[in-house]
Amino acid sequence: MRHGRGRQASRDRERRSARCYASTVWYLRAVAFVNFLAAIWVTFGNDIRRHNDDEFFTPYLLTAGFFSGAVSLFLAVTMRRRKRAAWICNLLLAGLILLLSVLALGLPVYRQHTQNWFSTCVTALFVAVLVGGRREFSAKGDRSNPALASTVAIGGFLTCSLLAALLVTVTNTDPDARRSDFLERWHYGVLRMISLAYNDISFAGISTPNWANVMINVMSTVLVLLVLYAAFRSRRAIDAMTEEDLGRLRSLLERHGDRDSLGYFALRRDKSVVWSPSGKSAVTYRVVSGVSLASGDPIGDPEAWPGAIDRWLAQGREYGWAPAVIGASEEGGTVYTRHGLNALELGDEAIVDLGEFTLEGRAMRGVRQAYHRNERAGYTVQIRRHRDIPAQEMADLIRFADDWRDGETERGFSMALGRLGDPEDGQCVMVLCHDGERPCGLLSFVPWGDDGLSLDLMRRDRDSENGLFEFMVLKVIQQAGEFGVRQISLNFAMFRSVFERGSRLGAGPVLRLWRSLLSFFSRWWQIESLYRANAKYRPIWEPRYLLFDKSADLLRITVASARAEGFLELPGLPKWLNRRRMSNADRKR
Repeated sequence: MRHGRGRQASRDRERRSARCYASTVWYLRAVAFVNFLAAIWVTFGNDIRRHNDDEFFTPYLLTAGFFSGAVSLFLAVTMRRRKRAAWICNLLLAGLILLLSVLALGLPVYRQHTQNWFSTCVTALFVAVLVGGRREFSAKGDRSNPALASTVAIGGFLTCSLLAALLVTVTNTDPDARRSDFLERWHYGVLRMISLAYNDISFAGISTPNWANVMINVMSTVLVLLVLYAAFRSRRAIDAMTEEDLGRLRSLLERHGDRDSLGYFALRRDKSVVWSPSGKSAVTYRVVSGVSLASGDPIGDPEAWPGAIDRWLAQGREYGWAPAVIGASEEGGTVYTRHGLNALELGDEAIVDLGEFTLEGRAMRGVRQAYHRNERAGYTVQIRRHRDIPAQEMADLIRFADDWRDGETERGFSMALGRLGDPEDGQCVMVLCHDGERPCGLLSFVPWGDDGLSLDLMRRDRDSENGLFEFMVLKVIQQAGEFGVRQISLNFAMFRSVFERGSRLGAGPVLRLWRSLLSFFSRWWQIESLYRANAKYRPIWEPRYLLFDKSADLLRITVASARAEGFLELPGLPKWLNRRRMSNADRKR
C-alpha cells in the first residue's frame, strides 16, 4: 500500500508539473497574440500603452507592439521546446517585474487602482507555474550560446547604432542640421532603437521622418531576436561518426543489411550515431534546424532496435531536439510508433524483383523502345564494382558527375551517400554509359545486403539521347546475375498513391485537388516525374513513412527535411562558426 501511494503521488506530481509547463507556454502565446493585435488595432494598443504610463502597469510582457509580440512569441517557442535557458530568463524577468510590482503597490498612487492588483496577481501566478513546472524545462543549449549571444549583442549593437546614425544623418530634415555633430546623431539613433515615442527624445538640430524612426526600431527588434536565438538555440550535433563507429556499422550491415534497402546510407559522414546498450543496434541521425532527423530503419538486430530508439529519443529530450524519421519501412515504423511517435505515409519505394521482371507485354512497350533506340544509336554500358575502377578514371567520373549535376547543391540525405569514389565504398556498383567516344551517363548503386542494390546516384549528359537511364537500368537488370543481385531498389516516389488513385475513374474531388496541387509543385521538385520514371518498370511498391512526435512540429520537420535533402538553403547563424565546428570535428576524426 505504501509503495502504491508513493507511485500515485509521483504520478500526481508529474501531472501537476506538466500542467504548469503547458500553462507557461499558453500564457506567453496569449500575451504574444494580444501584443500583435494591439500593434494592428491602434485604439486597443493605445489603451494598453496608457496602462503602462503614470500610475498603471500591466502583467508580465504585456506592453503592446510588434517588438513585445515577437519577444513573447520567441519565448513561447523556446519554452515549448523545454529550454532550460529560456526558463531561467523568464524566471528572472518575471521575478523582477513581480518584485517591482509589489513594491509599487506599497505606494498609494499605485495601490488605488484595481488593474494594478490584477496585473500583480497575474504575474505572480505566472511565476508560480514557472516554479511548479521547473522539472519540465531540462533541454540543454549549446555551451557556446552565452559567448555567441554576447558576441551578437555587442557586434550587432555597434553595427545597428552606426547604421542608425548614418540613417539619421541622411534623413535629417531640420533646418539647423549643422548644429548637431555625429555623436549627437548616434545618441539620437540609439534612443530611437529603444523607443519610437516623440516626447522623450528632443535634440536640437535633428528631425527625422517617421519611416526612418521605424526602420531604426525594426533593426533593434531584429537584433534582440538574434540575441535571443543565439542564447537559446539548440545544441548542434558536431560529434560526427568516428572510424570506429563506421567500422561497427559496417559489421552490423554485413549481418543485417538485407533488412532495409536504405541501410547503407547510414554510413554518411555527416551523420551522428546513437548505439543501443548492447551495441547490437544503432540509430544514425543528423541535427537540422533543431530537428534530430533519422532516416530509414535502425541498423542492426531488430530485437535491439528499442534500446537504440530509447537512447535516441532521450538524447533529443536532453537537448530540446524534435525527433523525426524520414523513409522508415513498415517494420521500422511500427517499432517507432511503439515508442510514442506518430506515422504518416510519405510515398513508396520502387523495388524491382529480378525474378519477376519481364520486358514482355504492352505495359513495357515504352521501356523496350527506349532500350532499342539507344542500342541502335551505338551506346554501350560497362558495369564494375568501384574497387575495380582505376583511381584516375574514378577521378574523371567524379568530375563528370559534378558537371552533369542539375544545380550547385548535392541533393540527398535519406537515399544518397553523398561521396562518390570513396575508397571505403569498394562494394558499390558503377554503371557507366559511353556513346562510343566519351562517357555520357552513369549510375551508382550501394549494396543492399548480399543480393541487392540500392540506387545512389544517377547523372547523364544533357546532350545525350532520351531514354538513356532506361537503357542503363535494363543493362543492369540483364547483367545482375554476374554480381549475385536478385533485387534492385530504384528511386523513392513521394505521394505515389495520390498520383495513381487520383487519375483513376471515380476519384473524389479532394483526391483530384491534391493530385493537381502536387502536379503543380512537380514543375520544380519533379514529384510526378519521379513516380512515372519508376512506374514504367512495373516495380513492387514498398511504402515509406515519416515518423514524428507532435503534429505542431510538422512544419519544422518539413523545413529540416528539405534542408537535409538539399532542396532548401537557409542562412545559418553564423556560417563562419559552422565551418569552424565542422573543421574541428574533422580534425578529431
